[in-house]
Amino acid sequence: MRVTLLIGVAAAALALAACGDNPAKPGAAAPAVLLIDGSSTVYPISEALGEEFQNTSGARVTVGLSGTGGGFKKLCRGEIDIAGASRPIKAEEAKACADAGIEVIELPVALDALAVVVSPQNTFADCMTVDELKTLWQPSAQGKISNWSQVRAGFPAEPVKLFGAGTDSGTFDYFTKAINGEEGASRGDYTATEDDNVTINGVSGDADALGYLGLAYLTENAGKVKAVQIRQADGSCVGPSAATARNASYQPLSRPLFYYVSKKSADERPHVAAFIKFAFDPTHAEPLVSEVGYVPLPTAAYPLAIAKFEARRTGSFFDGGSKVGVTAEDLVADAAQK
Repeated sequence: MRVTLLIGVAAAALALAACGDNPAKPGAAAPAVLLIDGSSTVYPISEALGEEFQNTSGARVTVGLSGTGGGFKKLCRGEIDIAGASRPIKAEEAKACADAGIEVIELPVALDALAVVVSPQNTFADCMTVDELKTLWQPSAQGKISNWSQVRAGFPAEPVKLFGAGTDSGTFDYFTKAINGEEGASRGDYTATEDDNVTINGVSGDADALGYLGLAYLTENAGKVKAVQIRQADGSCVGPSAATARNASYQPLSRPLFYYVSKKSADERPHVAAFIKFAFDPTHAEPLVSEVGYVPLPTAAYPLAIAKFEARRTGSFFDGGSKVGVTAEDLVADAAQK
């Protein structure tokens, strides 16, 4: 079982200040502290990489959990070194960083698939179309679409209960873009949370509930919830998995995950650069990313990402928002060209 890292900057400060049981040697320098915050989806990756780096480097790593949007706010205020994100940085977030003198380096850290989940007790929603999901989740559904029979003829006349990401989450932004066609466009009468375990617990015991979350939480909770397959353009039904995320056959809910690194931190704090080199070494990244249920980048992408970081190439491949259908190959090309 993994040892949980300290969570949050306050925990780091307390740990550094504590001296009762393990007093520092006179004249000993305090350990360097690496501060990561952001996406709940990226959190397990950061925790796994951070723990291994902490064990080998002597640096202290803290990993916070404030959502993608919250992570960007902290990054732009200079409070953290790295923001984990489950969607690209928005134009207004990039501007906020630029206005504060913070340049960011965008690095893809893993691939993911957003899973639409129901209870194992659900016997009818095995495969759904994007249009059916849109019927459930679009803004105009609020107060109107409340019964499964309104989604598809033949579905039971039972009230549907919805669980999903909070509005500060990159998962929320990506899901609404992919399903509803507009980032942030969603009905509001659902249980919104930054903690995917709330969705797991809410859906698992209710045959009429449906939610969405990252692949790792589906994998970790196999048996508690089951994935709904998505009907593709060719009529086939495809479910979320490492293989379908890697080959981009699970559309439109396959997506990249990111680290956004403060260039200032990278330039001024050697342990930040050391962590990035560690995290993008495939001998570390591939097993650790896989262990926590996500999909590693293609092996060829790792040295390209390191090259992009070492060249301090700032900015974003994206145009200030999510793009549906971006593949690993697109991200490799970005790392090679920028």
